[in-house]
Amino acid sequence: MSLVKKNNTHLAAVAQALLVTFLWSTSWVLIKFGLKADLPSVTFAGLRYTFAALCLLPFAILNPIHRQTLRGLSARHWVELTLLGVVFYALTQGAQFVSLSSLPSATLSLLLNFSPVLIAIYGIGNGRETTSLTQWGGIILSVIGALIYFLPLAIEEVQIPGLWAAFVALLANSASSIFGRYINTQDKLNPLLITAVSMGVGGTLMLTVGIIIQGMGTLSLAQWAIIGWLAVVNTAIAFTLWNKSLQTLTAVESSIINGTMLPQIAILAWIFLGEPLGIKEIFGLTFVLAGTLIVQLWRYLPGSNR
Repeated sequence: MSLVKKNNTHLAAVAQALLVTFLWSTSWVLIKFGLKADLPSVTFAGLRYTFAALCLLPFAILNPIHRQTLRGLSARHWVELTLLGVVFYALTQGAQFVSLSSLPSATLSLLLNFSPVLIAIYGIGNGRETTSLTQWGGIILSVIGALIYFLPLAIEEVQIPGLWAAFVALLANSASSIFGRYINTQDKLNPLLITAVSMGVGGTLMLTVGIIIQGMGTLSLAQWAIIGWLAVVNTAIAFTLWNKSLQTLTAVESSIINGTMLPQIAILAWIFLGEPLGIKEIFGLTFVLAGTLIVQLWRYLPGSNR
């Protein structure tokens, strides 16, 4: 593959991933509206991802090529896709819903913004994906921006369970970024199949646990509309596009793009949830965006080997 074609493919993957993060950022506003209406958090998450998986199921089953691929999946593939469903959906997304039920969206977003640091450290440890000094600079700049935006934090006692859930989401999100890239690159499985199978596993697990622990609650028409939009657009479509981008982007790159959700969520929360956005917050957003651009564009700088 020529350098120009490789760079164009990379830029297309970046643009695709950024679109997904915008859709996911709007999800946080919708989730907040749903949780304020007393939707049980784990059941809410389970409904979203189970319905999304059901939306993808016909495309996976009715397409002859996809159907043949599913029949040919080895036991190892099924174990890996199941594990991805547990980590990426049941743990990461479920923990985020639980955390959002008691924490401000900005606080959770701040904690998840540390995922690239954990991923980069892992990459150094196993030697599979190197992180350049320029990328480290972008990561550090992004983290500094997050700290400028949110510090000092004021956590109330009632928010402590949500804080623990946020740490679970952070660790699971970091692990799923690494494992998700591994699955999406090792055998070049179709992103739709990866999404449908893993999301079906994770969504069903969350829904089952949610109904057992929290029950279904009473869902209004507006709540069903929120669940429907989240399931079809922000989940079924968005996660398929995300898995597609992982076939090109490294784990650190995909995670730092995911970090752009921090400023997006802050702006959307300011517009729709009335959360404050002052000079300090704007400086923080600027640092995060600058760090993201550095990580993504470092390969085009003079002297880059990629």
